Amino acid sequence: MKNFETSDVLKQLPKQFFASLVQKVNQYIANGHDVINLGQGNPDLPTPNHIVDRLKSAADEPINHRYPPFRGKPELKKAVAEYYKREYNVELDPETEVAVLFGGKAGLVELPQCLMNPGDTMLVPDPGYPDYWSGAALANVKMEMMPLKAEHRFLPQYNEIPLEIAEKAKVIILNYPNNPTGAVADLDFFHETVDFAGKHHICVVHDFAYGAIGFDGKKPVSFMQAEGAKDVGIELYTMSKTYNMAGWRVAFAVGNPSVIEAINLLQDHLYVSLFGAVQDAATEALLSSQQCAVELNETYEKRRNAFISSLHEIGWNVQAPPGSFFAWLKVPDGYTSESFANLLLEKAHVAVAPGIGFGDYGEGYIRVGLLTTEERLREAARRIGDLGIF
Repeated sequence: MKNFETSDVLKQLPKQFFASLVQKVNQYIANGHDVINLGQGNPDLPTPNHIVDRLKSAADEPINHRYPPFRGKPELKKAVAEYYKREYNVELDPETEVAVLFGGKAGLVELPQCLMNPGDTMLVPDPGYPDYWSGAALANVKMEMMPLKAEHRFLPQYNEIPLEIAEKAKVIILNYPNNPTGAVADLDFFHETVDFAGKHHICVVHDFAYGAIGFDGKKPVSFMQAEGAKDVGIELYTMSKTYNMAGWRVAFAVGNPSVIEAINLLQDHLYVSLFGAVQDAATEALLSSQQCAVELNETYEKRRNAFISSLHEIGWNVQAPPGSFFAWLKVPDGYTSESFANLLLEKAHVAVAPGIGFGDYGEGYIRVGLLTTEERLREAARRIGDLGIF
């Protein structure tokens, strides 16, 4: 059997961080341990019935057994525009300011190829979602990391970015509510972002994956709500978190028409749009009652409160996240993020993600996904308490 060498592009891809984490957890499960897996960002609840029912009925429609329009069904793009008007009071042209994506991850990984040439510079948050690095590697562009620190509420400080780097940068990636830190951004920060991007001619790419998940009565702000946002960038929104449609691979980008056209052009060469029935179900989700999204947000808030209060009870003084379904926890003295995560898995059978997997500035933290029941989250805290560290 001949062994064909892979391309240089594949050789330079970063190691898939979550794949190795899953492998380690699965080994413990295979050995008979009851592992509470809080290491991944995989929603644990089912898609609401009305969305599933629409998928079922749409799958019976002969029109959906054909290739859909290359750039997505007009009905879905109009639904996206209606959603943004209803939820954020943002006006969008469905034809020129909305692009249908094959999931948020695909859109994020594609974007550098749409806007950048090999050797160009992209500003990337550290810590951040590791697939941002994958997009940079596939486009062969250079990443300049923007530290996200607790003292700055995990927001990048534009005045600390050297002028020569700001002048070279073509794209900046932001993500609020944030993965992994759970931080949120306000409108003032997004106005700063518009000013910074406009001054240096940088395209803003805001990953709004957790846009529906905000706590303590505060709804997360869309970048598109900032005056001038469409002039300088786009926002990506996935259906997977708001409606538990993980695995359905449906998302969209909104904003600057030139960037939307670039996305559509690349996707014209990669796909013939999403299965029509999935688009119809996504349309149903966006236009129908949003009570399911409200209830899901309440569920995550109850889980957050149960988990954080349980950690406080064992003496671990951590901060509650204001958004997303992640908690970003500072590890105790004497441990690295990886050694502490390994200890929790080996001794407490609680799986978490070490912060170093999200970038150098993730060191000293672990990320916990609030993606199991309140009872299991309390049990995880109890097991950690039994280790006697705190």
